[in-house]
Amino acid sequence: MPCLKYIMQYVQSKEHRLLRGKTIECISLIGLAVGKEKFMQDCNDVMQLLLKTQTDQDDMADDDPQITYMISAWARMCKILGKEFEQYLPLVMGPVLKAASLKPEVAVVDSEDMKDLVNSSDWQFVTLGDQQSFGICTSGLEEKATACQMLVCYARELKEGFAAYSEEVVKIMVPLLKFYFNDSVRIAATESLPYLLECAKIRGEEYVSNMWGTCICPNLLKAIEIEPEQSVLPEYLASFAKCIESLGKGCLSDEDMSTLVTLLDNLLKQHFVRQLQRLEKRKDEDYDDIVEETLIEEDDEDAYVLSKIADIIHSFFGTHKESFLPAFEQIMPYFVKLLLPDRPWSDRQWALCVWDDVIEHTGPLSYKYCEFFLQNMIESLTDKTPEVRQAAAYGIGVIGKYGGDVYAHAFSECIPRLVNVIEHEDSKSVENAPATDNAIAAVVKICQYHGSKVNLEELLARLVTWLPILSDEEEAIHVYTYFCDLLDKNHPGIMGEQASNLPKVVSIVGETLHRELIQEDTELYHRLVNIVKQVQSNQDAFQVCVAQLTEQQKQALSEALA
Repeated sequence: MPCLKYIMQYVQSKEHRLLRGKTIECISLIGLAVGKEKFMQDCNDVMQLLLKTQTDQDDMADDDPQITYMISAWARMCKILGKEFEQYLPLVMGPVLKAASLKPEVAVVDSEDMKDLVNSSDWQFVTLGDQQSFGICTSGLEEKATACQMLVCYARELKEGFAAYSEEVVKIMVPLLKFYFNDSVRIAATESLPYLLECAKIRGEEYVSNMWGTCICPNLLKAIEIEPEQSVLPEYLASFAKCIESLGKGCLSDEDMSTLVTLLDNLLKQHFVRQLQRLEKRKDEDYDDIVEETLIEEDDEDAYVLSKIADIIHSFFGTHKESFLPAFEQIMPYFVKLLLPDRPWSDRQWALCVWDDVIEHTGPLSYKYCEFFLQNMIESLTDKTPEVRQAAAYGIGVIGKYGGDVYAHAFSECIPRLVNVIEHEDSKSVENAPATDNAIAAVVKICQYHGSKVNLEELLARLVTWLPILSDEEEAIHVYTYFCDLLDKNHPGIMGEQASNLPKVVSIVGETLHRELIQEDTELYHRLVNIVKQVQSNQDAFQVCVAQLTEQQKQALSEALA
């Protein structure tokens, strides 16, 4: 750091501009790497040097490499300092807004003039007929994209602290949804919108509603409709989903809801058409490994788009509950078809996720659709693909928790399949663990809410052998809350004969703390630690338990008990 600060302070000549830019970048990356606490000893010096460079920026040429490095460095400093960065916003926003607003130089040139420019790295051309070409000057586009990404960072990190700039930035970003010269600019523009809405909330509900209804929503819907790049489209869908989550119920007018349903209908229709086209290409006589590589990329792109469509539906069910059902019913046939056994596994995975949301957010009302999904969901519990198993197991879990007694008849078929998944010899491998975690949670929810409908004692005796949960934080909360409830009652299935399961119980807690699946500041965390403390009160029993722990489990328990 002393060497870097020296360069910033004393190396001022024009030929060293790139060196200074790289130094600015290096300092800010070091700050991110070491964290706020360590960086604070140099922070004041660094900020003053950056501010001096910023003040001198009026004298910089537009192509000075320091400008882009400065813009990126300020965003990193914002991440490091958090709320403390707000005081610097008036000083840094000018160049960022200027760069984000940059209008590219474009030209239509004939073939003669193009010869002079064709080898220039600063221009890109698209041919228009035989005689003319359309050109765009690309120098400055990277700086524009960087500036837009930095505005996303400011809005995300500072929240209401960025409210004073939210309206101005929205007016810059919304038109950039159609900035087809550069994908990164469009992606940053759409990514910024939910964060800008959050920033603006401090200015009142009416202000946010107006910003969304008159400016963001219609333009974002239009951008989704006409976006030409399949790789950019999912970013628009993800942004729309986050906006809905942020704004809540009633954020869409009837007209906008109708437009959205039409868009989703078209996208889902295209999904099936594109899959058929790829199927035909795979039968073509020119099909080879190079073609297959392209087709696999297209498969992945389509799966990602489908996942973001599922995110939008998730957002609406999460905020609108059963009132979203009439809109969903208009596109429901697609999710019936996507769930069929002959569909690609990613289709079935995301269709299951959508049905999971229907069940979770509409409860027993969802049963009227059960003929369209329930049997396929049950059979998907033992699918060969872990992602499908996970989505199916989560669905059976939400049926157990939210579905009500109308679904009780299904548990007799679900439980054996779930047990098979959990007790499979490879169930705890890295790729299978998420599905296994969800299967354990599904059994727990059925036991908790429908214990009289299953062989409860047998399942609880097996539960101890199935734990710990390995990766799913959300399901860990459900499972360990029930686990603690049973231990509080000294349940014989969990404790074992003459408390013979205590070493296993302590190792489950140790592994859970080691994996940091339960947050330290929660009641559940303290309940888990108290279980170990109770065992610790009998030192002989505790030593027997500790002897069977791994070093990582011992370390985690030692820190928790300290």
